[in-house]
Amino acid sequence: MKNSLLNYTIHLADNAHILGHRLGEWCGHGPILEQDIAMTNISLDLIGQARSLYQYAAEIEGRGRTEDDIAYLRDAWDFRNVLLVEQPNGDFGKTMVRQFLFDAYNFLFYKELKNSNDQQLAAIAEKSLKEVTYHQRFSSEWVIRLGDGTEVSHEKVQNALNDLWMYTGELFVMNDFEKDMTNNGTGVDLEKLKPLWQEKVDYILKTATLAKPQNDWMQSGGKTGRHSEHLGFILAEMQFMQKTYPGQVW
Repeated sequence: MKNSLLNYTIHLADNAHILGHRLGEWCGHGPILEQDIAMTNISLDLIGQARSLYQYAAEIEGRGRTEDDIAYLRDAWDFRNVLLVEQPNGDFGKTMVRQFLFDAYNFLFYKELKNSNDQQLAAIAEKSLKEVTYHQRFSSEWVIRLGDGTEVSHEKVQNALNDLWMYTGELFVMNDFEKDMTNNGTGVDLEKLKPLWQEKVDYILKTATLAKPQNDWMQSGGKTGRHSEHLGFILAEMQFMQKTYPGQVW
């Protein structure tokens, strides 16, 4: 059970860390200054969540590793993030679609995780929920604004939605460590979240005049260490300093 708790915690940390890094790539490149700052702040929120979770993972493991070791000294196959968060930014519209699809899930997830019987995870969820509530509002509003905007913005976000949809199914596929955590009252039952997520997504897409993709085939594998080629490029950049100059700290 200890191993399941460790993998569960690392999975949550990796989701936050990789998505936080992706948003951080926008720093200095946002369409306008206000949105540039907003995305950077969301990135910092996510990396802060990742830090708390990595610290807890190091404590659970009990092998003397630090948050930095877990974040920066693992190979791609050791990461447990879902495939959605590692997908490239593309244009601003695609970033907002990716963010919304994950935010709608993440909000529901942390809302449930704060009831965990694991006090540390519950505390992290309680704090994170305040942040992801804003994240969901921000990305939802932009999906609506762009989807129901000009012909060009509508086309861009519709294409982004079509491209990213196949990565959403993995959000709700529970593997062994998630089942273990759910069965003992520590984790979140993802099957219960799915209809709530679908309801939220359907509402936003309808408001944004976007068509929900009808493709039912879904990609998966991130939670068990099978990733797209994109994660390797992320880690090459993200881990460069730590591997080149060992011993660096946050």
